Amino acid sequence: MIARRPMLIAAIVGVLSLALGGAALAGEIKVAVAANFTDAAKEIAARFKAKTGHEANLSFGSSGQFYTQIANGAPFEVFLSADAERPLKAEAEGLAVPGSRFTYATGRLVLYSKTPGLVDGKGAVLKTGKFEKLSIADPKTAPYGEAAVETLTKLKLYDALKPKIVQGSSITQAFQYVQTGAAELGFVALSQVINEPGGSRWLIPAADHAPIDQQAVLLKTGEKSEAARAFLAFLKGPEAKAIIRRYGYEAR
Repeated sequence: MIARRPMLIAAIVGVLSLALGGAALAGEIKVAVAANFTDAAKEIAARFKAKTGHEANLSFGSSGQFYTQIANGAPFEVFLSADAERPLKAEAEGLAVPGSRFTYATGRLVLYSKTPGLVDGKGAVLKTGKFEKLSIADPKTAPYGEAAVETLTKLKLYDALKPKIVQGSSITQAFQYVQTGAAELGFVALSQVINEPGGSRWLIPAADHAPIDQQAVLLKTGEKSEAARAFLAFLKGPEAKAIIRRYGYEAR
């Protein structure tokens, strides 16, 4: 029994070394995520952790607000924006790693109501004006809000409907206004309603607004992070793209 003790100790040490080594290799990263991408990002982060051991800590909000925070030193390492403008600006202003920017998804805008039949397949309800409130995300900080304004402007309805518009600070809040009844209908992301039963909706033609190309970028704070680079690589891969498409986005 005594003779076997050194072998037993060595085996225990070996197992502990492997466990501690795996823990040492696993990292944590802080990711700023555009609000429209909430559900997809949560699923991607879970798959990423299961595959790599790395933990992606996600924060959700409007892209404009995140950019302000990043410019003021917020410790995010990866930025998943709802547009291409802010990641490009981050590169130009030295906040992001050059060459790390790419389009991870292209979003679609939807006019949505919880009320069946209120929104028809061509959005005629906007012309009739038979509603009290229309929610959109703040166009100054949220690309989906900007796309909503572009759509209304193209339809020549923006000025007429402006008094009925209620703005959410993000696309999440714009969606919540519809869900809680604070607005009868609203412009939201397809990803937010793709799994919602009932209601009524109009998928806005892509030609009615500028493409909602959502870009990711590695921030300078994450330049030396293996976990941050691994997360972006995973986001480009087939597992993540399958999830992205399932939530109604285009992914190339």
